[in-house]
Amino acid sequence: MKKRLLLLAIFGLYLSFSSYSQIESAPDRDEGDGQYGRLILRGVILIDGTGAPPVGPVDIVVEKNRIAQIQVVGYPGMPINESRRPKAGPDDKVYELEGHYLLPGFVDSHGHIGGRGQGTPAEYVFKLWMAHGITTIRDPSAGNGLDWVLDQKKRSAANEITAPRIMAYTSFGQGAKAPITTAEQAKAWVNENAKKGADGIKFFGANPEVMEAAIAENKRIGLRSAMHHQQLDVARWNVINSAKAGLTSMEHWYGLPEALFEDRTIQDFRLDYNYQNEQHRFGEAGKLWKQAAKPGSEHWNKVMNELLELDFTLDPTFNIYEANRDMMRARTAEWHDVYTLPSLWRFYAPSRQSHGSYWFDWTTEEEVQWKENYRLWMTFVNEYKNKGGRVTAGSDSGFIYQLYGFAYIRELELLREAGFHPLEVLRSATLYGAELLGMEKEIGSVEVGKLADFVILEENPLQNLKVLYGTGAIRIDDNNEPIRVGGVKYTVKDGIVYDAKKLLEDVKAIVDKQKAVEGYTITQPGLDW
Repeated sequence: MKKRLLLLAIFGLYLSFSSYSQIESAPDRDEGDGQYGRLILRGVILIDGTGAPPVGPVDIVVEKNRIAQIQVVGYPGMPINESRRPKAGPDDKVYELEGHYLLPGFVDSHGHIGGRGQGTPAEYVFKLWMAHGITTIRDPSAGNGLDWVLDQKKRSAANEITAPRIMAYTSFGQGAKAPITTAEQAKAWVNENAKKGADGIKFFGANPEVMEAAIAENKRIGLRSAMHHQQLDVARWNVINSAKAGLTSMEHWYGLPEALFEDRTIQDFRLDYNYQNEQHRFGEAGKLWKQAAKPGSEHWNKVMNELLELDFTLDPTFNIYEANRDMMRARTAEWHDVYTLPSLWRFYAPSRQSHGSYWFDWTTEEEVQWKENYRLWMTFVNEYKNKGGRVTAGSDSGFIYQLYGFAYIRELELLREAGFHPLEVLRSATLYGAELLGMEKEIGSVEVGKLADFVILEENPLQNLKVLYGTGAIRIDDNNEPIRVGGVKYTVKDGIVYDAKKLLEDVKAIVDKQKAVEGYTITQPGLDW
């Protein structure tokens, strides 16, 4: 059992049978306006999430938590046609938002809520997400225990707490009294997991008989699944095996280069490699795509077409590995000083024990290898999208200097770097995320009848995705002075309007309080200034 706990801890998972793992639950909600019987958002420029270009000015009518009407009310640069506007009654709530941009609420397809290791109370994590327009998350592994996550999910659904709606995926085998080694045990655990209320399963690896039985049974009973194909099992079970068995999505990219091998069957590990040494893990991983089939080759196309035919989803989480190609950039991001908790900063610091803190001696050479790794990885993901494949946006925050909310916006920028048009980026962040969760009839696009989940801001995110960061983007004003523009203005979830900037102020207060209690100042590793 101790060996099993240690292995799972490597991945930042904190199992439900470890009660000490649970972080502080979110407090009762005391922010957000609404729901209203009728809410009218007037004059917005609508980006609906389907891939359609912007249109506006538009008035959007929300009745309680549902979109009831979307009405075009004029033309850019012209006075709004008042006769076309939905009439407001005396009890209606009206927001005048002429010139604002309105998008569907974002879906973070890989959103760990955090654990005791990071020292992040749920309020801190949830408000960082909501402040960046994230209204739905998939928690891949229920690291605080399934019962805890289901409680937060229920309270979020009832809007008793300020939080995105939550889809709870357990890690395979979580809570099992003994290791799962047979197909029968796998099926039994999958069905018990469903009875407990889980929305899906996250896999890491097991013997092929167990993997095939568990994934197939999970799909048969209507649940969804994700997988991080860990190196300990990928030699005998890669992405193609998973997709054929019925896996819904792959996380990160492990298992995909291995499916693309042509002149080898096992990664070319250094001969002193030790999986428990995370610098070995991540340093060697940076060489993996160079060992795979070349872009456009016969085998490259064969693997891609197989995945496309199986309607398989890629959830790349580009941002979580970005420190590998530019550690200084990730470590010195401007938001850390204000919004990163001391406990989280300590968790990020170089350590032989904390997951993702493997900066023992990270060199230019590793970063150069990882830059090439990204080039090839992004080439596959972009081509997959171009051929009709589903690619989603997930952050995997709380590790490797990636902060909740901020890291999600960075993920959008990296999808853009991979070759996605900004409209394709936003579709991955909204509609495709909803499809991954099987929730596309309720969320993911701004359409009549769907839930009223919106991101509202004063700047055009298609022109500059940086305006979605809580810290905004830099611009020079008419007096030649630098100013900040952007940041989400309102996040709307279930028809409740949240002041996104006020949520960030709440996060800052949480951080300031912990700093004051500890007398703590964030400094760079190895420096006292």
